[in-house]
Amino acid sequence: MTEVTEKLIPKDFVTDQEVRWCPGCGDYSILKQVQTILPDLGRPREQFVFVSGIGCSSRFPYYMETFGMHSIHGRATAVATGLKSTRPDLSVWIVTGDGDSLSIGGNHFIHLLRRNPDVNILLFNNQIYGLTKGQYSPTSEQGKVTKSTPHGSIDYPFNPIALSLGADATFVARTMDRDPKHQQYVIKRGYEHKGTSMIEIYQNCNVFNDGAFETFTEKSSKKNETLMMEHGKPLVFGDTSNKGIKLDGFKPVVVDLNDTSVNDLWIHDETDLLKATILGRFYDDPAKENHFPRPFGVFFINSDKTPFEVLMSEQSEAAKEKGLGDLNKLIAGRETWVVN
Repeated sequence: MTEVTEKLIPKDFVTDQEVRWCPGCGDYSILKQVQTILPDLGRPREQFVFVSGIGCSSRFPYYMETFGMHSIHGRATAVATGLKSTRPDLSVWIVTGDGDSLSIGGNHFIHLLRRNPDVNILLFNNQIYGLTKGQYSPTSEQGKVTKSTPHGSIDYPFNPIALSLGADATFVARTMDRDPKHQQYVIKRGYEHKGTSMIEIYQNCNVFNDGAFETFTEKSSKKNETLMMEHGKPLVFGDTSNKGIKLDGFKPVVVDLNDTSVNDLWIHDETDLLKATILGRFYDDPAKENHFPRPFGVFFINSDKTPFEVLMSEQSEAAKEKGLGDLNKLIAGRETWVVN
């Protein structure tokens, strides 16, 4: 990795392109946080690549003063895998939405997670198709009335966290557009992970699905409805941190800390897949009585699974040593050139 010879600032990652999202869109916050943290990662701009598919979120590469590609619907994952495989020195980011990645791109999404290239996924989830003007998406709740479901959606929605864990993802996290500091923390953690990081970001579409996540973002309800997970710390929530999660065997229960000691609570462990899977299923309707709070933070990390591009390189080198050919030369072919 080439070190930065000059100190970069967030403004260095801002392009001259007009940002064409609707005023008030949650995408502005995500763009701001990414531009804020990149200078701290110690890389020159030309080593960052942002790849997107189709959707409102997919305009992202235009607004980043880095390399980038606006690819086709649902295929950003395939493009990014190919790029990382041939240029493992680059920091590759995938910017996608719930429709782009979980509908037409669903097959590519799960296989990217299974393969585990060292790329970073920022999955903007607004539970709606925004760019095409308000149809229901794979994460829209049952009963959702939209232009394409005038009588309410009868589909069961995808749970992106549970889906990612089921696909053997090695870094799974969730944050929200209206919590900038938490966003920055989670995105940095994802970057530091060697393997695929999947970060779901709750993002408000104030035109076609305004307030979809206000239960988790508004000051009046946030503390009671969100569970902010920290590794090695007990799962505590509530207006005055007066509630907690306790395990009864493998069954989670909500307890009142006036009646239960904090020492008896579930201690969050980012390396425990079984417990991460339980937390990933904290996906209740907030209107449902006795529901669990929605978890935010890092659900799971597996640092032992070798990234795809490393395995590919090792296999290529082994083949070359056995006299079976040079894969890199085969891929490059004769029609190549170097740009100085």
